Amino acid sequence: MPNFEVDFYETANGRQPAKDFLMSLDQKMRTKMLRMILMLKTNGNELREPYSKFVSDGIYELRAKVGSDISRILYFFIVGQHIILTNGFVKKTQKIPVNEFKRAKKYRADYLKRWRTK
Repeated sequence: MPNFEVDFYETANGRQPAKDFLMSLDQKMRTKMLRMILMLKTNGNELREPYSKFVSDGIYELRAKVGSDISRILYFFIVGQHIILTNGFVKKTQKIPVNEFKRAKKYRADYLKRWRTK
């Protein structure tokens, strides 16, 4: 199975929310999340729990845990073997925060709108 291409979503003003989140993590968690991104690149849509989970509306979560700290990066697939990482957060409750899920859907809609007009 060929590798998937994994990219960070970029806002119109050049920000990359998922990359910014990744860089804000402590070294151990960042290393673990980078390993998860590599697994996602290698396995794509075959990556399953406990590493990845479908959330809803085409949005998935990439999961990392170090001790009791839990981090997530949300992502989606586009045509071909392409994955876009949208945003991340430190998980403090059982459910994904609604605002983070809405943000991922907004970023996906923006990405697809700009992607189609290229």
